Amino acid sequence: MHIILLSGGVAVLLFISAVIYNRNVKRYREKMIRTYAFPEGIKAKVLKVYPHLSDDDLNGVMRGLREYFHVINLAGKNRLVAMPSQVIDVAWHEFILFTKEYAYFCKQALGRFIHHTPAEAMESPTGAQAGIKRAWRIACFRENINPLSPAKLPFIFAIDSALAIDDGFTYELDCKKSDDGSGNSGAGASYCATHIGCSSGCSGTAGDGGCTGGGDGGAGGCSGGGCGGS
Repeated sequence: MHIILLSGGVAVLLFISAVIYNRNVKRYREKMIRTYAFPEGIKAKVLKVYPHLSDDDLNGVMRGLREYFHVINLAGKNRLVAMPSQVIDVAWHEFILFTKEYAYFCKQALGRFIHHTPAEAMESPTGAQAGIKRAWRIACFRENINPLSPAKLPFIFAIDSALAIDDGFTYELDCKKSDDGSGNSGAGASYCATHIGCSSGCSGTAGDGGCTGGGDGGAGGCSGGGCGGS
């Protein structure tokens, strides 16, 4: 009997220790993403691609990159998070070229190396991929936006339009503006935000592009676009 009670007590202690450890890791990673000093050279590289950007604009791009990493962190391991912005994607790609800094950041802030894949748009103005749905859902959750009926766009979805990025992705709250009848799904296309929010019906499992609450950082609703990290 004493042995059984002792075993139960050890199990409880191990469980509590694991909870505390995971909580501390979560706090550490969130702080790392929030406070990390990105290499200054990233902004210079972005400016070469988009020379019309001001210093404030470039600071906004770096804010968007930081926010994207927060979204990846909330998504969890082995869950693709698409990149909804061309200008943030350029910053991300340039960050990777600082190989030592990027590897260190990924290990400390995300617990694994995040691979970059080429930027891609959604399948169509009204058809969203799983990775962009996840990005949309978590970004909405972080900004207290209803993903199914948004009153505004999350920052990383709004930045290309706000900064007049010629090859950027534009997301419209008014779906009529996103449907030009051309079927264009490349860079510079316009996409319907509410279709990203629930492009294929509200069913599925939390954390995998579905609509039940609690997954991907606790955000409910479906969500949607670009290159991705996992």
